Amino acid sequence: MRIELPPEPVHFVNRDDERRRAVRAVEEWRGRARPLVLSLRGPAGLGKTELARLIARTSLDRFPDGVLSVDLDDFRLDGVLDPGDVLAQLLCSLDVEPALVEAQFKARCRQYWNKTSQARLVLILDNARYASEVVPLLPASGGSLVIVASHGLLHDLEDGTAVDLPLPPLAEQAGAELLGLIVRDQRLAEDPEAVRALVRLCDGLPAALHVAGRWVRAHRLRPLSRLIPELQGELTDKGVSGVERVWDAAYERLSGPAALLYRLLAHHPGATFTVESATALLGSGLESCEAALEELDRAGLLDMSAVPGESGGVEDGRLRLPGPLRAHALRRSRSRSQSPSQSQSQSRGDAEEEEVAAARTRVLRWYVRQAQRADRFAAGRRLVVADALAPVPGAPDAALADPEEATDDADRAARAARAARWLHEERHTLFACARAAYDLGLDAEVVALSEPVWTYALDHPRHADAVQVFRLAVAAAVRHGQNAAWLVRTRCQLARPLWESGQLGEAGRELDAAEAAMALLGDDVLDHKLRASVLEFRGMLNGARGEWNAAVADFARSRDVHLAIANPYGAMLQTYRMGEARLELGELEAAHLLLADAHAEAVTQRRERMSRRTGFALAGVLTRLGRTDEARRLYEQSLAGARERRSDFDQARVHDALGRLEDAAGRGAQAAEHRAAAHDIRRRNGLA
Repeated sequence: MRIELPPEPVHFVNRDDERRRAVRAVEEWRGRARPLVLSLRGPAGLGKTELARLIARTSLDRFPDGVLSVDLDDFRLDGVLDPGDVLAQLLCSLDVEPALVEAQFKARCRQYWNKTSQARLVLILDNARYASEVVPLLPASGGSLVIVASHGLLHDLEDGTAVDLPLPPLAEQAGAELLGLIVRDQRLAEDPEAVRALVRLCDGLPAALHVAGRWVRAHRLRPLSRLIPELQGELTDKGVSGVERVWDAAYERLSGPAALLYRLLAHHPGATFTVESATALLGSGLESCEAALEELDRAGLLDMSAVPGESGGVEDGRLRLPGPLRAHALRRSRSRSQSPSQSQSQSRGDAEEEEVAAARTRVLRWYVRQAQRADRFAAGRRLVVADALAPVPGAPDAALADPEEATDDADRAARAARAARWLHEERHTLFACARAAYDLGLDAEVVALSEPVWTYALDHPRHADAVQVFRLAVAAAVRHGQNAAWLVRTRCQLARPLWESGQLGEAGRELDAAEAAMALLGDDVLDHKLRASVLEFRGMLNGARGEWNAAVADFARSRDVHLAIANPYGAMLQTYRMGEARLELGELEAAHLLLADAHAEAVTQRRERMSRRTGFALAGVLTRLGRTDEARRLYEQSLAGARERRSDFDQARVHDALGRLEDAAGRGAQAAEHRAAAHDIRRRNGLA
């Protein structure tokens, strides 16, 4: 059973009516092909998320497939949600291998429906804004429960919502009970009038009561009769109602570094952050940042709980500023420019803008450096055109280990996999960084970010935000205008997703522009590699057009360039591409010679990924040539490697190939076993 829930809250009161209604709805539900949907709604700070989790825990015995939880705000880019991205997360939580997640949105929906058609699970969707965000995420099973938390009523979901649970503020008695649990202080019993005043001040919002409780605990010597009027007067003068007043009061008591970090966190490019990225944002060293984060936690202005990771576990050290607090921090940042004097206001406003601009630049460059490290660790040393960024002074790097420093193959593979996961986990932040860097005129940083995004996009094709990064990189290279290598590389990067999505004409125009920019290149090794790369991309585009003779000629010319500069890896890669093209032309003997050469070279170079690709392709040719014993050995090697890597995608396609081979060899029983194994893998991943 998969349970994506944090520990239970220490203090939770009231909401008994809502919980009873939810339990009754679960007991009475008789849906068949549509899940039960509970809608929890109300303003920020009412405890909707905690109530959703409590309902899920209460219902676990009825839903043996566990609990999945998604905060939709974590998937928003500039306020826009991509439901397909959320579906990818849910499919991974349902044990679908990332490589087997369908690329197209409609296909991904069908895969999710297949995977959930017989499921009995609880799905928590937090921070929903529109019904259109929720509908594609509903499991295709009447035996499941979906709990949706939103600030307002999701009108278009009304017909499908069995129970609508609007959450009112806590009544005064419940608020006093919660405050008593938080504070556990004799002064509350001694001064009930002051307690009532404090509860009324918090407007029945549990989040506000938690902050107020911490405030009371921080002043243990003075009686409440003196504390409450002081706090009430301060908050009343500010003229902000509800929880905002309490957050304002907590903010005013922060030290300078903690207040600065709080304001700057509103400008962090990602929804989540780490101690290291916060340190880069603050710019005053690790110890200062750690102290500021701890102070924000004590003040109730930071959620220190970890965010659920891709595998359903917890990514240690990943923090988030919840949406309402992030908005409050942004307002505090903007209010810094206010002062009684116009000249003072102008001066303070300029200083604030400079402070924010410097912080944004620091954290952008920190993320560029980490992305470059993750790219190199995940993909190995390869053709890149951007210079590696230096460390950000005072900000430690992300905890990624270099595979080249590993002591054995298993450790090396684990380090590379962790770097690839980092790119996936931080993809939204990297996309946002590219946009921000372009807006700030940081052309080198935009081009540098396009390289790790390229590595990410090879595993996750057709991602609209990744394509936008490539477009920004081209625009940055053109705007800069002084680096021919940038112009060539970024045009090629953009061309591939274009032809993969069927935009062959636009892809061709990008490659035409890349070839034109080649005239500006010099004569060093990098320049020659770029020329070979353009030829390779031209060949791949010709292949996408079905012009395989032209593709063979392009790959051959590219290989000649690699041979001339003594680049064995590039030469091996082009030999492999030539072999695949010859196979498309039906030239089996020529394809066999080329793929055998490429496979032997990949093994010699210890390029594990290319050894798999070339071996599988070679086995396909050998099968068609009737050399089944040789093909079977290669397929079995590929299958063993796929099992070792726990790659369902590779295992399924090798089983398919072995099934066809055994059928051709008249071994029906073995063929059936392989077909059944492939079907079982696809069924587990929602593809059958």
